[in-house]
Amino acid sequence: MARALASATAEGTLGRAVLVSAVRLVVGYAIALATGVPLGLVLARVPAIKRALGPLLLGLSSVPSICWLPLAIVWFGLSEAAIQVVIVLGAALPVTLATESAVRHLPPTIERAARTMGAAGPTLLFRVLLAAALPGILTGAKMGWTFALRSLMAGELLFVSGGLGQLLETGRDLADTALVLGVVVVIVALSRASERVLFGPVERVVARRWGTAAS
Repeated sequence: MARALASATAEGTLGRAVLVSAVRLVVGYAIALATGVPLGLVLARVPAIKRALGPLLLGLSSVPSICWLPLAIVWFGLSEAAIQVVIVLGAALPVTLATESAVRHLPPTIERAARTMGAAGPTLLFRVLLAAALPGILTGAKMGWTFALRSLMAGELLFVSGGLGQLLETGRDLADTALVLGVVVVIVALSRASERVLFGPVERVVARRWGTAAS
């Protein structure tokens, strides 16, 4: 396995695959966050939309990400956009549901106190409710990151894409078990490292700021 990874690194294929997958992951995840957080806030604050969309979104969240790929290919063909659709759909749903739950379960006293002090409209929504729900939203964001990575691998495995998924497919075509296992190890390592780098510092700041850090 180490020899296969060393060979892929020396040839430059591993580095290129990591870079391509990382760019796709960051772009798709950013779109998922930008979509999921506002949608979750709307679901928590507008009962009519919650009744209309809540059961649908909950049901869709149980659909494996790879199931979206045929539809994405029908819409966009074998393209970069098809992979991004799979990533966004896979990551946005857990972010949306976590945001909705975090905002909806805030103590009512928070909103009453904010309104008493004159908060209303966007100030109430963004500076009070979303801020108070941030620990729960962060949990959803971590889930979304995991789902985005899974969705990315599902998309890259099914057609030539230039990322780590394609490298896994190459290992399979060549019956190169060492390469397949090596790429899996790289994916796990990158996932753990990205979670620590992206979410670890934010979690510590939020824990201190919101008083949830262990004493």
